[in-house]
Amino acid sequence: MSINLVWLWLLIGIALCAIELVLPTAFVSFAMGVSAVVVAIAVPILPHLGLQVVVWLALSTACVLLSRRLIPAPQRHSKIRDATVAETLTEITAGKEGRVLYEGNSWRAKCADEKLSILPQQKVYVVSREGTTLIVMPESLIHH
Repeated sequence: MSINLVWLWLLIGIALCAIELVLPTAFVSFAMGVSAVVVAIAVPILPHLGLQVVVWLALSTACVLLSRRLIPAPQRHSKIRDATVAETLTEITAGKEGRVLYEGNSWRAKCADEKLSILPQQKVYVVSREGTTLIVMPESLIHH
């Protein structure tokens, strides 16, 4: 029976590592796969399946937590690279949000100056971003 468990854990480990190659999961599947391979090696000293599962879960958790400390999270920038051009799709009324066409997609946007309104089909400059909302300034203000 322990030979079958070795193959089972090896198969699980290889499958989880392969999943990481196809569907990146921030090393979670890979950590679980490596842990399963370690459990496969330890089957002779861990004869009970319940104990093997507990060891696998503990190793997987430890590997995931360790990978979070060793691999830095990608930094998120809230500033849009230099001021780039967009076009209003809807009116952006003073202090309210509207929609702009930016890099081929419709984005929620508001004017950096909350006292200004911007009409539809106007060229605007994207000066920053707050979450999924672009902060824009009308072209007429910048060029005058």
